[in-house]
Amino acid sequence: MSSLAGRTLFITGGSRGIGKAIALRAARDGANVVIAAKTVEPHPKLPGTIFDAAHDVERAGGKALPLQVDIRDETQVGSAVARAAEHFGGIDVLVNNASAISLTGTLDTPVRRFDLMMAVNARGTFVCSQACLPWLRRSSNPHILVIAPPPDPRPEWFAPHPAYSLAKFGMSLLALGMAGEFRQEGIAVNGLWPRTLIATSALDVIDLGGSRDARKPEIMADAAHVILCSDSRQVTGRFFIDEAVLRDAGTTDFDAYAVDPGRAPRIDLFVPDDEATT
Repeated sequence: MSSLAGRTLFITGGSRGIGKAIALRAARDGANVVIAAKTVEPHPKLPGTIFDAAHDVERAGGKALPLQVDIRDETQVGSAVARAAEHFGGIDVLVNNASAISLTGTLDTPVRRFDLMMAVNARGTFVCSQACLPWLRRSSNPHILVIAPPPDPRPEWFAPHPAYSLAKFGMSLLALGMAGEFRQEGIAVNGLWPRTLIATSALDVIDLGGSRDARKPEIMADAAHVILCSDSRQVTGRFFIDEAVLRDAGTTDFDAYAVDPGRAPRIDLFVPDDEATT
């Protein structure tokens, strides 16, 4: 399969950033895209609503269904999944993209922030996957893609921000477990993580450097497209790095993804040594 035409994608956190970029890439194929996110009114610091994203999806050639969903609420998730499946006749792909972040140490992380990250990242991934799985079982090429790093619990990756690392690697471990659990049913579950910083609104609120040292979200979208077009029975249980996926697919020039082609992009968090030095 080389196209997502006619496929239905349920994308959490799809109103902006990486989630929206994945939605627009799928839309160019003629896919059906469910924008499942919280934002229905413009935010002063985080531009983009579910309706803006849906409009852009349809302009790009896809069909869109914007749904206001707080993935911490399993009732909301269940209702949204049911509406999506009824509207489009099923669900073929779940992209667990929504995430909360706070790069703070133990003493500087309020318990309410810890709870938020665990609820959105790990629990949200579980809730959305559980709700979508009955529909994915009916798909001819079902995929769950989790925007999470390779599950390698290195001390240097946990020490600076234990709470965030725990919540993010919780997503990774769920992907690992579900890949094994549903392998025989042909449901692919894979992880995808950026090699470099990605220019999203998160860079404006956390201390990871400016967006000039980052790449555009489109690199993650193009890598996700390669994975989601693969045979779900052949490609599962993998934890991909965006640049490596695209290099294997034949891409050699990555300057088009750079916010500033004259600057070398900074390596992201949780990137394995062999990928960091590529």
